[in-house]
Amino acid sequence: MIKSIDKDGEVMKSNENDPKQYDTIIIGSGAGGLASAICLARAGQKVLVLEQHDVPGGWCHSFYLNGYRFTPGVHYVGLLNKGESTSDLYGGLGIANDVSFFRMNPEAYEHCWIGKHRIDMPAGYENIKEVLSKQFPEEQKGIASYLKLVSDVSYELQLIPKVKGFWQHITIPFRTKNMGKYSVFSLRKVINKHIKNPLLKAVLNIQIGDHGLPPSRASFPLHAAVMGHYSSGGYYPVGGGGALVKAMTKALKKHNGNIQTSKKVSKILLEVNRKKRAIGVQLESGEKIFAKQIISNADPQKTFIDLIGKENISKKLNKRLGKTKYSCTSLMLFLTVDMDVRKAGLDSGNIWLMQHEDLDTLFEDTQKINILEGDTFPGMFISCTTLKDPISFDGRYHTIEAITYINHESFNEFKNEERRRSEAYLNFKAQLTEKMIRTLETVIPGVREKIVQKELGTPITNEYYINSTNGCVYGTEKSFWQIGPFSYKAKSEIENLYLCGASVLSHGVAGAGYSGVETAAKILKCRQEDLLVPDESQEIKIYEAEDDSQYPEWMLKKIKVKRDRLAAGVDGFS
Repeated sequence: MIKSIDKDGEVMKSNENDPKQYDTIIIGSGAGGLASAICLARAGQKVLVLEQHDVPGGWCHSFYLNGYRFTPGVHYVGLLNKGESTSDLYGGLGIANDVSFFRMNPEAYEHCWIGKHRIDMPAGYENIKEVLSKQFPEEQKGIASYLKLVSDVSYELQLIPKVKGFWQHITIPFRTKNMGKYSVFSLRKVINKHIKNPLLKAVLNIQIGDHGLPPSRASFPLHAAVMGHYSSGGYYPVGGGGALVKAMTKALKKHNGNIQTSKKVSKILLEVNRKKRAIGVQLESGEKIFAKQIISNADPQKTFIDLIGKENISKKLNKRLGKTKYSCTSLMLFLTVDMDVRKAGLDSGNIWLMQHEDLDTLFEDTQKINILEGDTFPGMFISCTTLKDPISFDGRYHTIEAITYINHESFNEFKNEERRRSEAYLNFKAQLTEKMIRTLETVIPGVREKIVQKELGTPITNEYYINSTNGCVYGTEKSFWQIGPFSYKAKSEIENLYLCGASVLSHGVAGAGYSGVETAAKILKCRQEDLLVPDESQEIKIYEAEDDSQYPEWMLKKIKVKRDRLAAGVDGFS
């Protein structure tokens, strides 16, 4: 028997012969947690994944409103071509054959709406250089040098995890000279050295929305990594983010891993000894489950303060947690509309709407506490998922997701409410919904009259379903001193307690997935690449969102069935 305590100091016992004893328990089923689970189960471990929500996936999960699908956290993925890093990740996890993607408009996978200007971002550095050089001929030299630097730094960042052996470690400063040189530079400082035109700077910086920091505060290597991730364009999963989750859970079960939903962990259980050791978890129901290792896919605040208790961690970690900042949060508007959105000007590309070209000032405006001030929001990300994923379109109703970043403190008065929301909260949410629609109308005139259903996700929604600190969307803030060597490590100070997810290695769908593999490698005492062995039998299928001429028969049949059902009057609004 092992005598131990929980975060409240209660003494309990663990029986190592208990049938509930697992090798590893993973708290949370986001992309990182599921990637860890697959790797560990494949290595022969008895793995249990516990998810508080009634469906797995974390930010990657999909949900339905009257039969129409939405995905809150997956808007596009990059580097999916053979030999690129996300393709290698899914192939190495053994899920590539079970996922398919639509390539978004390669000529404009990003549409930049900045003030009155409309500039498209195509896939590929050479194409970006060509398009922007035509529009900004006086900046041609600066565009070329800046994009080359972005490409070099992004490539060098991808080299670091692959370094092995004494001589490769010795030569790493020479192989990553650009990344090292610019590692402490802000995005604004670097782009100012290459580009003079303020509008062009805004276009090249438009993807700050993918890490949530303005140019003056964003690390240049981080932004280069984001641009590098989408260097060959943007892709959307067939079936939305939920299809990725389905493929990962299928792989987990294939290797006898276990996943349970609606199982919220209330405590991480610790052994009493000279050094604290994680030995299990306690669920909200009071049930205790034991394991040799615990992985938390929750963020550091949720893990160490809520699940461990500050009295059980070191002063050093307590101090660090007190200084840790979390990324911005969001409002997410989910719409189903009865209109021809292509006639309105939409395609499978994303739209980044910005009121003006000064992205630092614009970001400050998004973080004001009084978010009802003004008729429209200063910035918005707009995506039509039925154009990104044509198989989901029934021939009449389109789904739109619109997002704006806000300061979580705008919702302070509602943070301690029970699940049953107050009338004040619902009224506040209704006013914000109206403001979101007014902003969307600047891109899609007349959309208000075509809305058949709407739902707004708030920071309260994010925290309730995802259990993220303040409803943050990217885990810890991706500022200079919270990324790379300064980020939270996979192995914690508590023995046998590990972390994975957006606050550890990297954020985003692919970044979180890689973090899960890295954590599994720490537990298995091997390298990340040992767990992602290339498999030539695994290959992601990619189709064109803007061209249905090459769609396979099964896809065409599925589209026909969906449209036949609508013609027969079978839809969520009949």
